[in-house]
Amino acid sequence: MHVREVLMLSKVREDAKTALKTFGYKLNKGLLTIVDEDEACTKPKWAYYFARNIPGADIEKCQEAACKDPHYAYPFAGNIPGANIEKCQEAAYKDYYWVYKFAQDIPKGRM
Repeated sequence: MHVREVLMLSKVREDAKTALKTFGYKLNKGLLTIVDEDEACTKPKWAYYFARNIPGADIEKCQEAACKDPHYAYPFAGNIPGANIEKCQEAAYKDYYWVYKFAQDIPKGRM
């Protein structure tokens, strides 16, 4: 092997080790635990999925993060037991499409 190939191979191995520790990897592989909650709450999508899939998740903390994006405020209200509907509704009002979906589905409990 050439020196360049050896360096590339070592870089790939190092990247593989760090990839196993990322939130996205753990999410896709179903390896998340309650310990990952702080990282989950850094992005609305992750906060929603974390609250939905991890028993013992802090719903209020996850909701705060998820409601930063109307796209995740809507399903949070409909799919997460204990969600603060008014808070989700307020977040959904930032986008006309989610206002419509909220009015259509959430009050009726259909989602």
